[in-house]
Amino acid sequence: MTSTLDPLLEATRVLQDAWGAARTSADLSRAQMLAVNDALGLVKRVSEGLHSEVGSRISYESRAELGPQSLAKQQGFRNAAQLIATTTGASTGEAARLVKVGEAIAPQTNLLGEARPSRFPLVQAAVHDGRLSAASAIAIITFLEKIRLAIGATRVADAERTLIERAPGLSHDGVRTMITRLEAQLDPDGVAPREDELRARASLSMFERDGMLHINATLDPARGAPVKAAIQGFVSAEFAAKRDGRDPSAPEADRRSVAAIQADALVHLAEHALTCESTSSLNGASVVVRIGLDDLRNGTGHGLIDGIEQPVSATTVRRMAAGGGVIPWCAGRRARSSTGAGDSVSSVRPSDSRSPNATAGARSADYPPG
Repeated sequence: MTSTLDPLLEATRVLQDAWGAARTSADLSRAQMLAVNDALGLVKRVSEGLHSEVGSRISYESRAELGPQSLAKQQGFRNAAQLIATTTGASTGEAARLVKVGEAIAPQTNLLGEARPSRFPLVQAAVHDGRLSAASAIAIITFLEKIRLAIGATRVADAERTLIERAPGLSHDGVRTMITRLEAQLDPDGVAPREDELRARASLSMFERDGMLHINATLDPARGAPVKAAIQGFVSAEFAAKRDGRDPSAPEADRRSVAAIQADALVHLAEHALTCESTSSLNGASVVVRIGLDDLRNGTGHGLIDGIEQPVSATTVRRMAAGGGVIPWCAGRRARSSTGAGDSVSSVRPSDSRSPNATAGARSADYPPG
């Protein structure tokens, strides 16, 4: 007699066989590590599938019409997602997605109370067998529900079959990419409207926190592609330089992470834009760094960058001045800091440091007095 628990019990048996006689993970060989990793992935996917099934039942027993008899409310929770999140330690959103998977793949019942198959039978089987994670399942279900009206039930079934055949072995991001491309094939007339929607959602925000400037950008494909290509090109050049003669074991070797190099790439692009011959699109934007004259001469104290809250050291000011083609600008004794002590010097990064009129342009830049 088969049981709903059979796939989970089989997955744990596979894990036990892969682990072998090792006492701890440190005793595993490389081959064993790979086998254990695969087995753990299977256990996780199967347990998620089982939990989604149980979660859908908890949700049913916690439906709003039950009022105080709701299972979740009897346990002190507002809904099933909160109950499950507390049990698993996951977020409420993750628990809600788990419930949605269970509800979407559960067998249906018609108005006469007769049992009907699942709306997504292939997804149901893949989740039950551990071939599909809950995250990938909800992505596929959401896509199939969205595209049903546009392509019809028959083509939806074909799309479900295609996705289930190709999804095993892919990460969640890989599944999402596959869905996006399949959607373009199935509904080519919808590509342009989706582009317009994505373009309307593009945004970039900047804020300071803990002394760092945080930049969050969301770009549509057409405008995001050149940004991605430029940053990845910079990173590739840095890694090529490492391969072409830099000793990775040397004390001064570059050990920056890819994320750190990508940040440097963005800074490089911005600095390049500020020093281009034509900067009309930047409206004469410049970087202004303010520091006391004595501090600049002696390398003491700190400077302030216009528009940035976090102070920078005199060493950083000097480095910016040396590497950025800046113009020292003495504000005179009347333009003093809030302490009223010492002359004030602004180092202005001009929009075109190669122009013979760069100094005049920098002096007339549209900035408030320091």
